[in-house]
Amino acid sequence: MENNSCPHCGERHKERTQEEKKELLIRLRRAEGQIRGIEKMVEENAYCPDILIQVSAVTSALNSFNKALLACHIKSCVSEDIRAGKEEAVDELVAVLQKLMK
Repeated sequence: MENNSCPHCGERHKERTQEEKKELLIRLRRAEGQIRGIEKMVEENAYCPDILIQVSAVTSALNSFNKALLACHIKSCVSEDIRAGKEEAVDELVAVLQKLMK
C-alpha cells in the first residue's frame, strides 16, 4: 500500500471509492436520523422503554456501519500492508478490534 500519510500532520488517509463513501454515508445518515428521532422523543416525554428500543436501533445501525468499514479496511488497507511486508498492520488491526469490543 502506498503511504497515504499527510506530509503536514503525519496522519494516514484512505481513498474510498464513490460506492464505498455512498454506502458508509447512508448508514451514518440513517443513524443520525434515528438519533434526531430519539431527541424528539425525549423532548415530547415519550415512554422510557420506547426510547430505549430506539437507542438499541441506533446502536445496531452504528454496529452495522462499523462492520462495513472494518470489512473495507481489512480487504484493502490491512491486506495491502501485509502484502507489502508491513506486519505491523496486524498489530494495528488487533488494537482496533480490542477497542471495538470493549
